[in-house]
Amino acid sequence: MSDQPARLDHAEIAARIPHQGNMCLLAGVDEWNSESIRCHASSHRDAGNPLREAWGLPAASAIEYAAQAMAVHGALLARPGDTPRAGYLASVRSVEIAVERLDTIAEPLDVQAERLTGNDNQILYTFTVAAAGRTLVSGRAAVILDAAALAGGPTRSPV
Repeated sequence: MSDQPARLDHAEIAARIPHQGNMCLLAGVDEWNSESIRCHASSHRDAGNPLREAWGLPAASAIEYAAQAMAVHGALLARPGDTPRAGYLASVRSVEIAVERLDTIAEPLDVQAERLTGNDNQILYTFTVAAAGRTLVSGRAAVILDAAALAGGPTRSPV
């Protein structure tokens, strides 16, 4: 972990996760450790956001922001020189949504994820997406690592 930078910008995030172009939603990593990560984003205000509907950006899109924070966290925890294992969002639970849309939020998003438990094949995170100290979306997410390898099948690219 000491070989990894404490903060990352958008390009450094994109170099670590499969999401590229405007699908890489996070602008930066503010802090992280072995159990948690805190990122920020402003892409929720972008009219070109790939998750945006004609009427705006649904608040449920915050789950993707949190999932990308989890992906960056996993990449940062990988040993130097190792390729991070592909993770798949298996489920979300106890999701609480306090707003209808994200594109109407003027402030940057504060995206936090904390690892609650896990092993070599699955991880349980809790996540919060907030702005100006107000929680917008929160919940828990289960991530499966190398799902096809668990089933003994061929591996495929993460979605």
